[in-house]
Amino acid sequence: MTWSDLTPPRLRVQTVEVGDPGDLLALMPRADSYAWLRDGEGMVGWGEAVRHKVGGMVEAQEWWADLVDHVETGGEILDGPSGSGLMAFGSFVFDPDNTAAQSQLIVPRVVVGRRRGRAWLTTVGPVDDDELPGRLVVEPPAPPLNVRFEGGSLTPAAWKASVAEALRRIARGDVDKVVLARDLLAVADEEIDPRWLAARLAETYRRCWTYVVDGLVGATPEMLVRLDCGLATSRVLAGTIRRSGDDVHDLSLAAALAQSSKDLEEHEYAVRSVAAALAPFCSGMNVPDAPYVLDLPNVLHLATDVTAVAAAGASSLALAAALHPSAAVCGTPTAEARELIAELEHLDRMKYSGPVGWIDARGDGEWAIALRCGQISAEDPSRIRIFAGCGIVAGSDPADELAESNAKFIPMRGSLNG
Repeated sequence: MTWSDLTPPRLRVQTVEVGDPGDLLALMPRADSYAWLRDGEGMVGWGEAVRHKVGGMVEAQEWWADLVDHVETGGEILDGPSGSGLMAFGSFVFDPDNTAAQSQLIVPRVVVGRRRGRAWLTTVGPVDDDELPGRLVVEPPAPPLNVRFEGGSLTPAAWKASVAEALRRIARGDVDKVVLARDLLAVADEEIDPRWLAARLAETYRRCWTYVVDGLVGATPEMLVRLDCGLATSRVLAGTIRRSGDDVHDLSLAAALAQSSKDLEEHEYAVRSVAAALAPFCSGMNVPDAPYVLDLPNVLHLATDVTAVAAAGASSLALAAALHPSAAVCGTPTAEARELIAELEHLDRMKYSGPVGWIDARGDGEWAIALRCGQISAEDPSRIRIFAGCGIVAGSDPADELAESNAKFIPMRGSLNG
């Protein structure tokens, strides 16, 4: 049910501790299911207790706080891990002014979670509903059938021309950095099962956060913000090089990345934007002096983990609202970069590079940036649009940026090709 324009309903939430549920993705039905996983831990959910279409993250936080006030709890795990009890999955658009997509918070009917050696089952429903959801018979997912890629909103040559134009604007002083995205449309003979994609991504990219939320599926390496018992953490990625497949050569690539003035400049813009956005909400911030190299199966990234103590009452959603869009996915200055994106990309990013994640009743949660992802079409589920983007700064080369974007398509292309 959708309560977009109504007072949040009164809900009954019951949480019990359970034994190890095993493979969480194996519990998910095909329809109306959601996932948030990293290295085997996290949560899956299904069904829909309430869905809220939101105009923005600040409005979403207000609505969520109101919903929490309308909840009756039972069987709660005392001092349970973050995510136990009432929680919602959410996904937000990158730019509300330039998209046909809709940001949403979804409270599942059932959630099964595992974190820090504990597992739980949460059920949610209206207070007048005494019927608990039964155990579902889950059919295993099947791979997409005969997937073909039909190009994107811009041809590779046209996208390189956009990068070249962005470089001209940077040289002119309009912006310091801008992030330009590409898309590819993939079409299969039958409906695409997001569980298949999630399982492949979770297996191959265990150090990333794998997510399934309302047709958006991906595995992102970049955490916009995590809030856990008062500690806020943000992982910033900017500066990328494609792996060669040879471990010895990759070591030299990692060393070159760590010393690249172009990539270090791009990374510094992103880290600076995150630290500035968190400062009003946090104290005791720690910003490392230099990035490290994050080693993923397809690429190497410059990475920095920013940590801070969140102010009392701050929620993960409020912190995410302050951080989005960071320079890592938009550019700097933010307003000028966003205008340039709308002019040069020639595509609807939808929820690509927007926040995706979850929040619980305590305000704890994890909001990552929706990268390495695709959006399954609601009108035709045999079609999925996948995305990749690159940060453009002075010194960028259009051909190199095209190669980088192709590397960032690999996780979704590989999962779709079965």
